[in-house]
Amino acid sequence: MTDPAMPATPPKRRWLMALPLVVFGALALLFWFRLGDSDISRIPSALIGHPVPKTTLPPLSGLVSDGKPVPGIDPATFEGKVSLVNVWASWCVPCHGEAPLLTELAKDRRVQFVGINYKDAPDNARRFLGRYGNPFGVVGADDNGRASIEWGVYGVPETFVVGRNGTIVYKLVGAITPENVDTVLKPEIEKALKAGS
Repeated sequence: MTDPAMPATPPKRRWLMALPLVVFGALALLFWFRLGDSDISRIPSALIGHPVPKTTLPPLSGLVSDGKPVPGIDPATFEGKVSLVNVWASWCVPCHGEAPLLTELAKDRRVQFVGINYKDAPDNARRFLGRYGNPFGVVGADDNGRASIEWGVYGVPETFVVGRNGTIVYKLVGAITPENVDTVLKPEIEKALKAGS
């Protein structure tokens, strides 16, 4: 029940009171449509065409292959070889899905496979590689995530193709899938191989 002694709110003032709600609603709709239409795998990388970061990463503790410790990453890792660099973690759900595809890709001996293990416990990372197989000849442990930031990583998994001259030529944001491995990743690897021959 309204008090007859109180003056009614003028229509103009009611409109001004509702204006913030209308603006918020319009912005929410705009963000909704922009995010709903986005494909994160198409996010460009500012590092494409630039040399790999001059980052040194220690090896993943306790990881061995053929009875020898698997080395970590240093700037010389990328000299003279086409490399596929995969940023992964055992706690990353999409990493589990792409692991068999990486193992299959690693049969191509023309390419060096480099892993950056992101913010992971060494025991868990070794168990992960024991479960799916280790496609990597080099694995660096990025315990604090700084190296991944230098690589421009948005989140795991992400994969880079690096040319023989140590330049990043392609970046795949998100998991390697049966669809993108044949339509995108293999063609980018072939381009890098041809460019360096």
